[in-house]
Amino acid sequence: MGEEREDPQKRKRIAAAAYDYENDPRWADYWSNILIPPHMASRSDVVDHFKCKFYQRYIDADLVVEAMPSSSSSQPAKQSASASASASASAATNDQARPRSSGSSTRSSGTSATAGSNSNQTSLRWDRQTIQFSVNAWVIIVAVLAMFPLIPRSLSNRAYRLAFMGTACSSLYSLYSLHGRPRAWNLPAIQVYFQSIIATKDFIHFIYCLTFVTSHLCLKLALIPILQRALEHAAKFLRFNFNRSTLYRKYLEDPCVWVESNITTLSILSSHSEIGLGFLLIISLFSWQRNIIQTFMYWQLLKLMYHAPVTAGYHQSVWTKIGWTVNPFVQRYAPFLNSPISAVQRWWFR
Repeated sequence: MGEEREDPQKRKRIAAAAYDYENDPRWADYWSNILIPPHMASRSDVVDHFKCKFYQRYIDADLVVEAMPSSSSSQPAKQSASASASASASAATNDQARPRSSGSSTRSSGTSATAGSNSNQTSLRWDRQTIQFSVNAWVIIVAVLAMFPLIPRSLSNRAYRLAFMGTACSSLYSLYSLHGRPRAWNLPAIQVYFQSIIATKDFIHFIYCLTFVTSHLCLKLALIPILQRALEHAAKFLRFNFNRSTLYRKYLEDPCVWVESNITTLSILSSHSEIGLGFLLIISLFSWQRNIIQTFMYWQLLKLMYHAPVTAGYHQSVWTKIGWTVNPFVQRYAPFLNSPISAVQRWWFR
């Protein structure tokens, strides 16, 4: 009977392991939204565990995913910590019974030094996530400050640029944590490196921020995508690290749950604002604040967003709605625009 009960789950685990995750755009989006230390993200057992959770969420809800076992590296740390505690306790007992001996003090100091190094490594791993959370919290504050209508213009413009600079630093740090740096500083190695990161969400946000932080235009609509990114990362960090805090449960739990349950809606809103910014930049070409290079670069970025798996689903749906709305008017009132639109579409889909 036990084997019969295990057979369905065994088949489901085999199907989950054989699923083609790389060609599913939802997997890239799902994996990019998981906040784990970089040293764990490179482990195959950790990746397989989250693939099973993805398969359970999107493909087969009946798949039973067991909890990920604790890493073996944590066991020596616990053993060394318990050894240091017992050594210090025995040393204290020996101090009361007889004078200190140099050998016992040397052993206890060596054990405590090992435990201290292990604790420093653990705190270093947590600092990476804490740094990201601190930068994202800073981005949220300055972005809200820049969008607030009663703030003086000079302070609002400064907060506007600080929000983009903070997001650019956060994206660049995330790219370095997940992908490292090129294996060699020559042209082939750099090309391979950029091919591996060009379609990631962090690289897209980094180029997005560079496009606007160097511009004289202050388009507050451009703050929506970076605010959405910062809120998403901050909500996940708070829920993962402060879910037992009384302050979190009283004031922050409901907003964090709302953000995590409406990620798709917020991503669609960001896609609308990103595409709207492209048309605003085209309109700005007819003003004294025009910037042809920025407009061209941003439309190249929009083209990348249309084709990149992590953003393609949202952008393609928005462009489809725009086509359904605009094409009937073009066919009826401006048929002479058909050939320019066809040329633009050939460049866009190339």
